[in-house]
Amino acid sequence: MTLLTSVFAAIICTILWYKKAPKSEMKLGTLSLMFWGASLMWFVDAIFEYAELGVLYFSPAPADMLNDFFLGLSVVAFGLILWLIILMIKDPKGVVKGVLFRKQ
Repeated sequence: MTLLTSVFAAIICTILWYKKAPKSEMKLGTLSLMFWGASLMWFVDAIFEYAELGVLYFSPAPADMLNDFFLGLSVVAFGLILWLIILMIKDPKGVVKGVLFRKQ
């Protein structure tokens, strides 16, 4: 479930990035690469787990699936938090700078 969650997040971000490709102000390419990297990590993990468990890999317990899904959601949430931090630091539209240095 972690692999599926991160792959779906990567696909959605890649589609959004591709639609906005000429002018990427929101750094969606960075977010997409983070999710594709997480997907690659979970894919390698799945290969090693399959090598260890064999056919039993394809019949996990429901509790394990739920735990893996929550782990996948937490990875997606962490990636979004990192992306927001990058946006706040880069500030492509100047919003943070405008709020911080606004004269009253």
